[in-house]
Amino acid sequence: MDYPDDLYYNRDHLWVRVQGNRGTVGITDHAQREMGEILFVDLPEEGSQVDKNENFGSLESSKTVAELRSPISGEIVSINKDLEEEPSLVNDDPYGNGWLIVLEMDDPAELEDMLNAADYEELLEQKEEEEEEE
Repeated sequence: MDYPDDLYYNRDHLWVRVQGNRGTVGITDHAQREMGEILFVDLPEEGSQVDKNENFGSLESSKTVAELRSPISGEIVSINKDLEEEPSLVNDDPYGNGWLIVLEMDDPAELEDMLNAADYEELLEQKEEEEEEE
C-alpha cells in the first residue's frame, strides 16, 4: 500500500495535504481497501465550518457506511464535486482525484497531533498484529 511522505495521517485513516493555510483531506489507501468499492459520498456544503474530530460527511460502500471526522478545524472552501458522479475515484486514486474536501485551516498547530507516513504504517502494522493475536 502507498503512503506518501508529504501527507499528515490520523488514526481514523484520513490524510491532509497542506498547501499554504489550506488542507486537502482524503481517506488513505488502507481505508479505501478495507471499505471496498465506494458507492456514495456525502459531503458538506462549501462555506460551512468544521471542528477537529467533528463529522463532516460519510462514505458508503458495499460493506459499510463510514462517518468522516475532520482531522483539522476550518472552513470548507471546496468539495470534490466529481465524487457525486464517480464515487469510485476514492478507490482508484485516494491521494489524487479521490480527495474529499479542502479546508482553510483555523489552527495549523493541529497538524502536530497527526502522524507522518512512517508512524502511520507502524500503526497499521500494530493493528494487524493485534488482529492476528485474537
